[in-house]
Parts: sequence; C-alpha cells; structure tokens
Amino acid sequence: MAHFSVVLAAIVGVSYAVFLVLDHFVTDRRIAKKARELECQDAPLEHFRLPLGIDNVQAALAADGEQLFMDWYQQRARKMGVYTWVYKLFGKKVFSTQDPQNIQAILANQFGTFDLGPVRRGTFWPMLGNGIFTQSGSDWKHSRDMMRPQFTRDQVSDLDLEERHVQNMMSALDIKLKPDRRTHTVDLQELFFRLTLDSATEFLLGESADSQLMEIPGYPRKRNSSEALHNINFAWAFDKGQQGLATRLRFGPSYWLYTSREFRECIRQCNSFIDHYVRRALDKELREAEKERDLEKTTKQKYVFLDALAEQTQDPIELRSQLLHILLAGRDTTASMLGWLFMLLAKDPARYKKLRDIVIEEFGTYTEPKEITFSKLKSCQYLQFCNNETLRLYPVVPINARYAFKDTTLPTGGGPDGKSPIFVPKNHTVEYCVHVLHRRKDIWGPDADEFIPERWDGRKVGWEYVPFNGGPRICLGQQFALTEASYVTVRLLQRFEEMQSMETDPVVRQNLTLTSCSGNGVKVSLREAAK
Repeated sequence: MAHFSVVLAAIVGVSYAVFLVLDHFVTDRRIAKKARELECQDAPLEHFRLPLGIDNVQAALAADGEQLFMDWYQQRARKMGVYTWVYKLFGKKVFSTQDPQNIQAILANQFGTFDLGPVRRGTFWPMLGNGIFTQSGSDWKHSRDMMRPQFTRDQVSDLDLEERHVQNMMSALDIKLKPDRRTHTVDLQELFFRLTLDSATEFLLGESADSQLMEIPGYPRKRNSSEALHNINFAWAFDKGQQGLATRLRFGPSYWLYTSREFRECIRQCNSFIDHYVRRALDKELREAEKERDLEKTTKQKYVFLDALAEQTQDPIELRSQLLHILLAGRDTTASMLGWLFMLLAKDPARYKKLRDIVIEEFGTYTEPKEITFSKLKSCQYLQFCNNETLRLYPVVPINARYAFKDTTLPTGGGPDGKSPIFVPKNHTVEYCVHVLHRRKDIWGPDADEFIPERWDGRKVGWEYVPFNGGPRICLGQQFALTEASYVTVRLLQRFEEMQSMETDPVVRQNLTLTSCSGNGVKVSLREAAK
C-alpha cells in the first residue's frame, strides 16, 4: 500500500509538471499570436543572474536598506538605455515604463483595461482594509463619489484650522531659539509630520492628535495621560505599519511572505485609535449634542470629515478603512512635500531669499501679516513654481503600478526602435516610476536633476509631469495638499529670514514607504527676523 501511494504521488507530481509545461507553452503561443495580430513587438528584457529574478529582489531590498531605492531604479533605466522594458519577478513578467505616452494609456486612455490588482489589495488589506486606494470598478466609484464632496474649495481653504497647528509648530521652534535669534539644529521634517498629523486628524476626526504639543516638556500633564499616550502610540504605529506595507510591496505577488509581531501590533493600534472616533460619529445623540455645543461657541459650525462621511454610510468597517486611506494621503503627502521643499531651499540660500522677499511683499511679515487666502496662495507664482519643482524632483509617490485585468497594449516601447506597441497579457503588472520620468534629460533638459523653479515660467506640461497621478484616479486631495503646504511655507518664511542646511551626509537618501520623504530628515538652523 505504501509503495502504491509513493507511485501515485510520483504520477500526480509528474502529471502536474507536464501540465504546467504544456500550459506555459499554450499560453506563450496564444500571447505570440495575439501580439502579431495587434502588430505589437517585444520590449527589451532586463536580464538577471539568478533564477526567477531573485537577485533583482535582493538588489531592491539592499537599495531600500541604504535608502537609495529610487537611485537604484534610475540606474536600471540608464543601464537599459530605454524607458520601457520587461523584467521577471519570481518568474513572472513585469512591465516597467517611464514613457508619458504609456503612462497616459494606463491612467486615462485605456483606463478600462487596468486596475490596481491583487498585489496592492493583498499588501494593503491587513492595515488599511478596503478603501479608495485599493478598490476598483463600482466599489471605487462609490468611494470616489462619497469622497468628492468632502474636498470642495470651502473645505480645503479653511486656513483658520491650519493656523492653529502652525502656531503649535512655532511653539516647538521657540524651544530651539538661542539669544542670537538662531535656532539650534532642528529637524523640520519631524515637525512637518507632526503638524500634518495634527491638522489631518482634526479635519478628518474632529479632534487633533496634538502630537506637536506632546513633544513640548510638561504638556502631557495638562491632559489625561492615557489619552496622550494613546495618540503617541497611534503616530508610531501608523509610521511603522507603513514601513511594513512597503516591505510587503517589495515581494510583489509573494507579499504574504512578510509579516511580523510588530506589524500586527501596529495594525491593532491603528484600528483601535480610528474605531474610537467611528463609534463616536455613529452615536447620533452624541453627535447632535456636539453640534449644538459648536453652534453655541461660533456661528460657523466646525466641519468634520468623518461626520460628513457618516451621513452616507453607517458601516463602521468601511468608515475605518476610508479614514485610514485618506489619513495616509492627507498627512504623509503634505509632510513629505514640505520636507523636500525645505531641504532644497536650505541648500539654496539665494532662492530662499528670493522666495522670502516675494512672500513678504505679498503676505506681509510674521508679526504684521496681510490676509492669507486660498486664492492668494494659488496665485503666488514663484511659490507655486517652487512647489512644482519640488514635486518634480521628489514626487511623494515616486513609483506606482497598474494591473491588466484583460489583454491590452502599451502604445510605444517595442521593437528595435522602441516605437512599436507592446502586448500586455491579462494578469500582468505595469509599473511606472514617476521619479525617473520627472528626471528624464530628454524631456527636462541637461539640468533635470537640479532644483530650478524658474523652469516653470511659461511651461505647459502634460503626461511628463504626474505628481498627483492623472485620469479618472487623479488625486482628489491635490488642492488640499498644495494649500496646506503653501500656507505652512509662507508662515515659516515670514518668521525666519535665513535657513542654513546642517546636513552632513552628502548623499540624498529617501525613506520610501508608501510615500517618499528624506531618509536623513531635514536638519537646519533658522534665523528669526528682527521684530
């Protein structure tokens, strides 16, 4: 009997192996036939030494460990000598493109043949659940329709809320000031992430995490200590959890290989924090009481994203998931953008002065400010040039991907001249690296790696510039992020007349989770303007 079982197992194993070989052969024949019919040609293949492209994964993880992942990706493009190619990840083809025409096809012209795919959904699911950044089809449309009213101009232009949190940031900077009006070395990136967490939680949940104030000595004693600790733990868990998600993404279809006790603890803490506010929002009696209390205090009722969302759905899991997705976008993208902008300005004193002179002229001084509005920020041309140039050099989501759920094509990149269409079989991934796209010297010129805001004067851009994606999935919170970043920039430049970089590492490192920020922080010394 035992001998029969061994023989049977061997027969089954051999049969399955034969099936896989035949299936692979038939699939390849089908793909080749379809490609010929569509007059497609192959894209260049990136070769690796080890089977299944394992050395590619090893190189990616090593570069990530050095916080040089985007540099490594750009080196791959230089080595290939083209901007669209194919490589294998665990034996499966992945298409990589940095071509504006192909990116337009993926995000807009052929939107109906691509979605986010099972890798992103599976990677994000444990921490973020089913929300707008993992959904496709009717679920995504439902979420987008639900979210769109929350990002009207009236909501994104509430600068009173932002000013409160800017003042908390200024209080943190006060501690760093010396008698000569210069600060000790301060990491602005750390302050930006706290500021945007505080403003995002107040906008989304109705109550700020107050992470900035908790870093001021003695502040937690002014509040319930368990509440303060709860908020601090959330900030830590949210950041560490994203690092876990980023590691899972590096494994592609084998994302499930990565998990850890710490990752699971981060998920638990994030869920616990958000669930507290969701329960409160779904308590109708409590909500009505809070509305009445707000009306007694002011004629303008405070806007709370969660309360508005709870008018449309009462599913606590859906509310939690959507909040985590929007918090990720609303907090991290703005903080990352601010960090990169001030890192660049700290290394360029002349442009810092140029921007500050314009800010003082248009918005007044820190102690005697003129009115700062959404419209005035948007029309401050050089400020917007600096924002654009920052997002060109350091897009906060520097790499992204789409999944072909049916046979489709990319319009260019195939054949010896790279101009023929490429056939993309269903169930294959196309990734696009915005970081490489934004630094293409054939598009942006030989100075593409340099910070030159003036390049935007009179420049019209298309799909070669996609810091907020494009097409139907273009970022809903684009104006929210730009307005918040612009406001914070104006207030800091009003107060500080000089900024000096204190960074000692000559290499610009990127901490790449789901977004990208400086791996070294933004270490500077600021000089306060005379009062």
